[in-house]
Amino acid sequence: MSILPLRTALLLPVLLTLFVSGPAPARGGDVDYEADIRFALEELEKKCGHFFKLKEIDWKKVSKAFVKDAKKVETDSDHLVLLVRLLARIEDGHARVNPLEKGKEVKWPDDGKGPRVGPGMFLCRVGKKIYVKTAWSSAAGSGIKPGMEIVKIDGKPALKWLDAKREELSDTRSFSTDHHAYFYTLHRGLALPSGSRLELEVKDLKGKKKKRTVTYNRASVVPNGPAFYPGEIKTTKDLRYTTTEAGWGYIHVRRSPGDLPEQMDEALGALGNVPGLILDYRGNSGGGFDHDGFMGRFVPEGKTLAFGKTYRSAGPGQYGGPIVVIVSALTVSAGETGAGMFKEDGRGYLIGESPTAGMSSSKTTIDLPSGLFQLYVSVRSNKSAFNKGRGIEGIGVIPHEIVEFDPDDLAAEKDTLTLRAEALLKKYPKKEVPYDPAKFGWKK
Repeated sequence: MSILPLRTALLLPVLLTLFVSGPAPARGGDVDYEADIRFALEELEKKCGHFFKLKEIDWKKVSKAFVKDAKKVETDSDHLVLLVRLLARIEDGHARVNPLEKGKEVKWPDDGKGPRVGPGMFLCRVGKKIYVKTAWSSAAGSGIKPGMEIVKIDGKPALKWLDAKREELSDTRSFSTDHHAYFYTLHRGLALPSGSRLELEVKDLKGKKKKRTVTYNRASVVPNGPAFYPGEIKTTKDLRYTTTEAGWGYIHVRRSPGDLPEQMDEALGALGNVPGLILDYRGNSGGGFDHDGFMGRFVPEGKTLAFGKTYRSAGPGQYGGPIVVIVSALTVSAGETGAGMFKEDGRGYLIGESPTAGMSSSKTTIDLPSGLFQLYVSVRSNKSAFNKGRGIEGIGVIPHEIVEFDPDDLAAEKDTLTLRAEALLKKYPKKEVPYDPAKFGWKK
């Protein structure tokens, strides 16, 4: 599968938590909005411009358009919207607009449609076709099932509808890579106001075309990660773990907080000495943790891992067996560094629906002259040694192997990537992974 095209943009700068919707007060002309925009354009080029070639951004074109638009701004609210749209153009998944003291009362325009909810389904792309990955709530009640092909959405071919939706999202959301934008659209991008209706033409599991209407209710827009879990799940705060039917260990790393190494101790202790381990990072929303201490949990006691960066054994009980890691474009930030270490530093084999999001970086802030807002942006890629010295930002962590979902697996409520990981553990790809469990003293 090729990396999905079109660099749009993601992650609306968390505006709904920073700015409450409502009427927008004007400031009587006491703010030079154009000066703010010109300053922002210059500072963004100075601090972020080294990413523009990688992300194929024409900054002269962007600057010309936004200076023109700035001349039309009349209120602080309009200014906020323009700044958010500007940050979408730097294609930085962490970018956002923060209010300064003078800007705390500025409102995001209210469209009157209320909060967004999901349709009760997530989608996936297989080749040039779109399939239902999971279905529940409203979608399931309308007869939508995993494994069904989505032929049309609101009368348009599914791929064209999704492309248009992605373009719509890209105007106010900043994505670091094309694949992140596309995967966001297949999941969170399906959100609409409660009560909205989505007209679908689908092919059922026997290939027969049918029409279905999904009415939006209260379904979550946040994907779990895997399509289906491989067994009865136990949990820590941020991990979900089980032993698969075939006997492999499975841990879904949902987030990457500071106490991730200690949570991993609990999961590994409960799983015991399994013959192989699947670490599933799909949907990992990031965080911040001790990378060396975490990787030390996968280096046998008294040993040192030194195929890339050097890691020493750490923790009360280490796992030294073979590991397969699973990622997708919804693996972001610290989730990317955590998952990526296994591939880049030689400890495990990495598979995924796509590369990770490509939004992992060091950040800075830019205060605007008006005193209304501050821009929060990426200035340097994390894990600069990854991808042969190019880092993660704007690229992602690239799997050893791209694996698409199989619609038949989805129809049977099985996760294709988990199945592939089990097959790889059974016949481990030793040529691609420098770490040899036996040479590190690990025994089944």
